[in-house]
Formats: sequence, structure tokens, C-alpha cells
Amino acid sequence: MELKSFYREIVNEHNLNPVHKGTMENPDRVLRGVNPSCGDDITLRLKLDNGTITDAMFTGEGCAISQASVDMMADDIIGKTVEEAVALSEMFHGMILGEITDEDELEPLEEAASLMDISHMPARTKCAMLGWRTMKQMLEEE
Repeated sequence: MELKSFYREIVNEHNLNPVHKGTMENPDRVLRGVNPSCGDDITLRLKLDNGTITDAMFTGEGCAISQASVDMMADDIIGKTVEEAVALSEMFHGMILGEITDEDELEPLEEAASLMDISHMPARTKCAMLGWRTMKQMLEEE
């Protein structure tokens, strides 16, 4: 199977069968993220325990890239400290902007690294970044 095809499959799976889409009882943090230019709109909810993210869920609508990206992000940040999650967000942002291209360096992003080619589609970078930007803003506000 061609690598790009494999990555497309990962994005499709997270878009069509998101693990972290749904409501959450008693979240510790809630923040809505919107891309007004394209209509992507999510609400991210996190549970934290002593500075560690123990759960992440989202609701909302948007394109396949925004929905898949926020679901992959939730996979990546559960079990991470706030600092580690913010660092992952910065790494993802660097990848989406085409500033970080070394696949070994991107390994901590796990499946989210499959969105690397978005850097060649400027109109889609905001879609991919929505969940990550929302999470980073939420964690840095406290």
C-alpha cells in the first residue's frame, strides 16, 4: 500500500469513526474553537488530574481534516502533562507550517503526523490546527 494512501486511510478512519467525539460529564476545562472562514466549529472538553490530561472529548462539526485532526490530537494528549500537550501542539503547528519535516522528530505525534502533507495545502492548515490551537489556548489560559 502506498504511504499517502495509508495516511488517507488514517484520516478517513478518524473522521468516520472518531473515538473521542461525544459529550463528557463534569469536564475540568471547556473551550470552543471556530474557523469562521470555513465553518469548522468544535467544543473541546478535558479532564485533568494533578496536571495530567486524563480524558479528552469534542463535539461539533467541520470538514474531514478538522474532525480527524482533533480526534488524533485527543489520542495524543491523554496521559500527557499539560506541558507535554502544549509541546505536542507546538510540534504539530511546526509540521503543518512545513517547518518540521523530519519524520523521526515527528514520531511523538503518532498518527497525527499523517497530516504532514497539509503543509502543501494552505487553505487546509487552519482546519488541521483547530483542535490543537483550541487545546493549547485552553491549557495556557490557566
